[in-house]
Amino acid sequence: MLAAMHVLAQLGQQTLPLSEMAKQYNPYFLSGEINSTVTDVPAAKDRVQAAFADRANFDNFDGITVTGLDQDNWWWFNVRASNTEPLLRLNVEAKDSAVMEAIRDEVLALIRK
Repeated sequence: MLAAMHVLAQLGQQTLPLSEMAKQYNPYFLSGEINSTVTDVPAAKDRVQAAFADRANFDNFDGITVTGLDQDNWWWFNVRASNTEPLLRLNVEAKDSAVMEAIRDEVLALIRK
């Protein structure tokens, strides 16, 4: 309890909003969750896997998690189906904004094709 009080006291002395302070602890760029209505979920997932087959590693634990092989332009994304709606959910994270936006746009084009 005492530690929490000290943290709160320090936060209360800051002039920046909490959202600005938090940015320094997350140096990556995030897309946020993007939902796309899809009629054929397996076909959309197959298109994504085919497009990234030669430049990424895949994990199929919860949907498809795709991690880029290029360590200099680090990125990853996850595409998973909704359990209750005909949606695919996309989340992208990357080292910089341009890479995140490029990956996001490419995957969305594949999903929504």
